[in-house]
Amino acid sequence: MKSRILCSIGFICIAFLSNGCGSGGGTTTMPVAPVTPVVTNSIALQLSSSTVTVPEGSSASSTVTLVRTGTTGSVTFSMAGLPAGATVSYLNPESSSSGQVVVMATPTVAAGSYALTLQATDGTYSTSSPISLVVSAAAQAADPYAWTSTGPLISAIPNATHPIVSVKDPTAVFYNNQWLVYATTADTSGNWNMVYLNFPNWNQASAAQPYYMDATPGFAGYHCAPELFYFTAQNKWYLIYQSGPPTYSTAADPTQPQTWTEPAYFFATQPSNVSNWLDFWVTCDSANCYLFFADDGGDFYRSQTTVANFPSGFNTPQLIMNATTAGDLFESPRVYSLKGSTQYLAIVEAMGGTSGHRYFRTFLADSLDGIWIPVTGANSFAAPFLGSNDVTFDSGVATWTLDFSHGEILRTGYDETLQIDPNNLQFLYQGDNPAANAPSYSQIPWQLGLATANSN
Repeated sequence: MKSRILCSIGFICIAFLSNGCGSGGGTTTMPVAPVTPVVTNSIALQLSSSTVTVPEGSSASSTVTLVRTGTTGSVTFSMAGLPAGATVSYLNPESSSSGQVVVMATPTVAAGSYALTLQATDGTYSTSSPISLVVSAAAQAADPYAWTSTGPLISAIPNATHPIVSVKDPTAVFYNNQWLVYATTADTSGNWNMVYLNFPNWNQASAAQPYYMDATPGFAGYHCAPELFYFTAQNKWYLIYQSGPPTYSTAADPTQPQTWTEPAYFFATQPSNVSNWLDFWVTCDSANCYLFFADDGGDFYRSQTTVANFPSGFNTPQLIMNATTAGDLFESPRVYSLKGSTQYLAIVEAMGGTSGHRYFRTFLADSLDGIWIPVTGANSFAAPFLGSNDVTFDSGVATWTLDFSHGEILRTGYDETLQIDPNNLQFLYQGDNPAANAPSYSQIPWQLGLATANSN
């Protein structure tokens, strides 16, 4: 008698028994007990990149995918082999399948390669993966920046229903032979909203009459920190702003502020890996649109979608830069394309000096989803991109501010690529009277001034 056994793991095996060839042979079937596969509980790591390249004084990240077998507990990370001066932060995968590791190299870390080990544990099972840290030299500014600034050009203009004390967070474009400015306002009760102004020349800005945006349907309540651009693919204008979450409205004509559509959110809910978010900024290339934002905690984030899907489809934000001190990467990120170059420039507001005065740091990248390299000579309170240590005031203008805060570099155009001319820089910023002694941040009497770069 011969036998054949056909078996598939996890299923019932069937044995076929036969008496051989020839007449009178027969076949019977007999059940065999099922085989239960053996499961070994484990966790394993997969890195999106086994090498993390970090410019001196900056940070970079790698996405970590966690492969689990039979485990569901929270997972924590640790890193072995970090050189002195380097720090690491983690977005832990918790009970999900992915997280992020962000490595920062302070300027004290020497350029070179370092062998690290990323470790993960859920308290019962552990795993590790090698990762290479490459610290590269920071970009070098050709010359230190130097600016000359006007006095205040735009100040609060209160009325009976708008007892505002400040104008701040401006965005500006030149369109139809006039400057269009949207900005934040704060009133005596600490309520935030926005204002629109237009004028042909900056020397006429102070005479511009405000249109308060709470008169536009849907704009009552908390809305602030705007960004304005024309989105070529859809032949319409976008106003990006914060209403808590990142928000947008559209219009056919930005000179008609009463026609903006009602506020709409980019995200249905706040992403779980973001604890705070503010100062949203969109910049696009030919294929994708990127939403950048800060958190007042030293973190700089990026999310993206395609030009075809914009304003929908933004993915989970990625932490792209991190500072150990919150004030070193505080708020107001702006990202621009550079005329005559394939590179991009990012500026981020920081705080420095003994009194925490506001200034801007700057970074360069080869693509909007690339690594941001700090620009030496334009990246500290002592040597800023824009700050009290590199700004003088026009002849006859007293030093009216020591803070150079949330603003916008004036662009060459007004489309979604946000192009600026690095050889002709002007910066519309918010400043405040050092003697104001405001009782709270909302009551600081912010005004807008215009700085022009003397060297670039």
